Amino acid sequence: MPMNRLLLHPAAKPLVFVLCLLPFCWLFYAALGNQLGANPAEALIRSLGDWTLRFICLVLAVTPLRVITSTPALARFRRMLGLFAYFYVVMHLLSYGWFDMGFDISDTAKDIAKRPFILVGFSAFVLLTPLAATSFNAAIRALGAKRWQWLHKLIYLIAGLGLLHFFWMRAGKNNFSEVYVYATIVALLLGWRVLQFLTKKKLQSRRV
Repeated sequence: MPMNRLLLHPAAKPLVFVLCLLPFCWLFYAALGNQLGANPAEALIRSLGDWTLRFICLVLAVTPLRVITSTPALARFRRMLGLFAYFYVVMHLLSYGWFDMGFDISDTAKDIAKRPFILVGFSAFVLLTPLAATSFNAAIRALGAKRWQWLHKLIYLIAGLGLLHFFWMRAGKNNFSEVYVYATIVALLLGWRVLQFLTKKKLQSRRV
């Protein structure tokens, strides 16, 4: 397939890496140039959170797209996309800790415990950490493929927590249009997996 050949080209991964980094570079440039509006700190925190959710959606989209388009080479980008999701959530958390809390650990811990939407977002970060830490081949060999796969199924829970965090963040402004878009995307991606699982089970039952 021509698309597979393009995706397997040596320049494909560096190009995807640069594309994934562009949103952060733009936000960094906009922050330095005071182009983030009346409340630049809030805009930066929210934008980094938005990009985290977008990358989680991209990670979830890799397998359906790979299967539907018969493009197995897409799988080689999943690890990179997952690590960028973690990169953006770390930047999101650091921005919150810096601009909102002044890196005061005690106040930050109290704020996380006090505000449910921050607790949910922080929980998603905690769950995403072992996925990022075990995204390498050595970790797969150490854990074993089966246990590694079960661990990385946490991405479904993380996506749900990310959506809930996103919903609560938008609730204050009573603006849910973006929430509906992301919820639809995640529902479709997870629904496809459920359908694949049920189809596989049905085929297995017929063979018995």
